[in-house]
Amino acid sequence: MSDLRFDDRVAVVTGGGRGLGRAYALLLAGQGAKVVVNDPGGSLTGDSDDASPADDVVREITAAGGEAVANTDSVATPEGGKAIIATALERYGRIDVLVHNAGIVRRASLKEMTYDDFEAVVDVHLRGAFHVVRPAFPAMCDAGYGRIVLTSSIGGLYGNHEVANYAVAKAGVIGLSNVAAMEGAAHGVKSNVIVPAAVTRMAQGIDTSAYPPMGPELVAPVVGWLGHESCSITGEILVALAGRVARAVVTETPGVYRPSWSISDVGEHMSAIRDMSETVVFPVVPDGHGEHIRYSFGMARQTADATRETGGVLHA
Repeated sequence: MSDLRFDDRVAVVTGGGRGLGRAYALLLAGQGAKVVVNDPGGSLTGDSDDASPADDVVREITAAGGEAVANTDSVATPEGGKAIIATALERYGRIDVLVHNAGIVRRASLKEMTYDDFEAVVDVHLRGAFHVVRPAFPAMCDAGYGRIVLTSSIGGLYGNHEVANYAVAKAGVIGLSNVAAMEGAAHGVKSNVIVPAAVTRMAQGIDTSAYPPMGPELVAPVVGWLGHESCSITGEILVALAGRVARAVVTETPGVYRPSWSISDVGEHMSAIRDMSETVVFPVVPDGHGEHIRYSFGMARQTADATRETGGVLHA
């Protein structure tokens, strides 16, 4: 059975020279996409430049009969982001798929992390996402079509030791994707988040000997589907780890409404406030933000209505 195709589509993959990004670029190109392989070739900490990773992937794609071009600009600056997207627009005349995968790691405990290390990681992961989404998004909207795939992390969802910079950046990416999903809905532009895990150079220093198979090839098809025209979701988060694909969501408890609160009231009602026996999910699209507010307002109105019906007496 043949897989889904990307004929006549143009894709940009940041951090496409190694690891997960390389797997994404090769898969998209193998299925017919024209690919801009972006990678400045930096070290794991982002300290050096080397054009060879991007060039190597382009050679691999073209040797297999595909079409690709290398770009070595850095996502860490607005100018770099614009240049990456301009490469697609100038070389191929369009951009259909944007996968922001570029990343660096600078580990330190929260007590010891330097401001430089915090900013450097946020620059690549979070600001980098904005730097490529910002020029790509209008072009996609004008064309009436686009697929954006931004990369978060288990660390962005749940945190991890010694990566406050990484966790902050990866959590922020989710907010950016949600806004792109909401604003792109009327223009045929979908935006989703991938939470991938694979044994790549970012696993340096970690004992992976007991891990199950978890290479980039187990993640790439999920990114491929999110980037395909048949993708049926937007504003969502998919996890891909060791062959498991799942959806991650933000959930809330129904909560407790009171017309007034004291500090002690909060503590006394905490069990009910935290009760997860029934949960509430507000889908990002079409209007999760508004639905969230309306849900809370509705609880207040229901209580007010009940009070009026009982003649102003309401028993808790």
